Amino acid sequence: MATISPSAGLFTLVNVFAVDPRDQKQLCDHLAQATEELIRHLPGFVSASFHLSHDGEHVVNYAQWRTEADFRAMHADPRLKEHFAYCRSVSRPKQLSCDVVHSCDSDPPPDGA
Repeated sequence: MATISPSAGLFTLVNVFAVDPRDQKQLCDHLAQATEELIRHLPGFVSASFHLSHDGEHVVNYAQWRTEADFRAMHADPRLKEHFAYCRSVSRPKQLSCDVVHSCDSDPPPDGA
């Protein structure tokens, strides 16, 4: 589960894939499948969430790893070489590593709600 908190100390990435609208769902499905089948089982993986832009031109992935070293080890894993090649063949990926500096949740519901 995603933990969006400055105190969590996680390595956070926002990956934005610019894509032809005809390829948007297929790319998202590919990303989710690779995550479910392999990436989530790697050391240091915390979470991944996938989002489709309403204009059809982007897939956004919010990913968290325990450390940057864990993320880099995943990226160097030879089992993912074809996965990354496919992603580059159908999209223009932009990777942003980020620090969570503020997070705000809704107020808890009143008693009896």
